[in-house]
Amino acid sequence: MLQNLSVDPEFQSKIPPLTAEERSQLEANILEEGRLLNPLIVWKGIIVDGHNRFEILKEHPEIEYTVLEKEFAGREEAIVWICKNQLGRRNLTPEQRRYLVGKQYEAEKLAHGGSRKMEGDQPSCHGDNLVSQPKTCERIAQENGVNWRSVIRSEKFAQNVDAAEAAVPGTREKILSGKVKPTAAELASVSRAAPEERPGLVAEICRPRQEKQAAREKQSAQEKMDAQEAKPPLAELPKPNTGQRSQSRKILKALREMSEKMLQPTGKIEEEDIFAEMEDALDTLIFRWNTCLQNNPALCLSGLEGIQRIGEQGMDFIKNFEQSVRKANAG
Repeated sequence: MLQNLSVDPEFQSKIPPLTAEERSQLEANILEEGRLLNPLIVWKGIIVDGHNRFEILKEHPEIEYTVLEKEFAGREEAIVWICKNQLGRRNLTPEQRRYLVGKQYEAEKLAHGGSRKMEGDQPSCHGDNLVSQPKTCERIAQENGVNWRSVIRSEKFAQNVDAAEAAVPGTREKILSGKVKPTAAELASVSRAAPEERPGLVAEICRPRQEKQAAREKQSAQEKMDAQEAKPPLAELPKPNTGQRSQSRKILKALREMSEKMLQPTGKIEEEDIFAEMEDALDTLIFRWNTCLQNNPALCLSGLEGIQRIGEQGMDFIKNFEQSVRKANAG
């Protein structure tokens, strides 16, 4: 009986929500069949797979359905199963995948009695893991085609997303659907902030990109004006004669250009945040390339020239980037 089944909010939060169109199509398919083709999967009467179908069944109790009972040692093991089951879907956004990988890693550590405390200042697969199972993140990484560092960052990403959701309900769906794309530093700032400051930070993260860009430009302009006002008056500089005026203007222009380069209102960004942004971008690139080629195998033949052209552009970028780094180190 449906009344004997229940929904656990924590379990449901691991299920990517359907769009209104997807939900309507699912309902139409169920009504057309007159029954559920796939069973509701439950653990102790709690749904672990089939939340959307369950909601539709409550609206249409005449629909036939079946229930499949699963056995888990505890809640964490159930969450691991839910995450792995959802990661098997093909229509996940990169953000949804990162969130599920992070929650799977977190749950697996807790399921085996692991601690979230990391050894040392820098996280690692071995320092942030169980002594009895030191390669949990490496296994999860292999299962999902990423590296172990990405698994650890995914756990941080998931925890930061949950902190944003706790501050402003509904934020998780916006981030995981890709409607809002905060940087790793922006998300981390929410978790680090005092509870009373978090709603304001989340609101700033969720602002449209154009508005945030306009606000940054306004702030930059204001800081430049403040810096100009703080400069010593030009009268204190040696007064140039007519023959020196052109040279003085060049010097003044150079000073202003140097000041503009120094006035970057980006705030404090930690080195780890920068590396996280770069590696997350690489993981997203790999995932999207694999998805395109796996879902369109014929493209590997018909579009080979196009793939090679795009790949060469990427290789050129990497070569130029390496040269820039070498020059910077040599200088």
